[in-house]
Amino acid sequence: MKNMAKIRNFVLRDKDGKETGVFTGNQPRQAALKAANRSDGTKAKPVELRLRERGSKKIHIYKGWKETVSAPKNKPKWMPAEINKPNVKKAGIEKLPKI
Repeated sequence: MKNMAKIRNFVLRDKDGKETGVFTGNQPRQAALKAANRSDGTKAKPVELRLRERGSKKIHIYKGWKETVSAPKNKPKWMPAEINKPNVKKAGIEKLPKI
């Protein structure tokens, strides 16, 4: 049997603790890239992405934005000429207080 990575769920939170979307990935960075692709952050003004792993008290904090870049030369026919490329930088980790 192959060693399959476990898919993890990360919930997007705002500063007030309100949880909105769920993004999946093997690592928090993978989920942050998916969240950044849906955000309206730019390289000059990145948005703060706060992701809490389901079943955990850790909040992974990233600065994220997306850029419009030209598609690769070997792109499939259905892909547009320009695509969005997400970028994230880890800003830290917070722990939620125990109740």
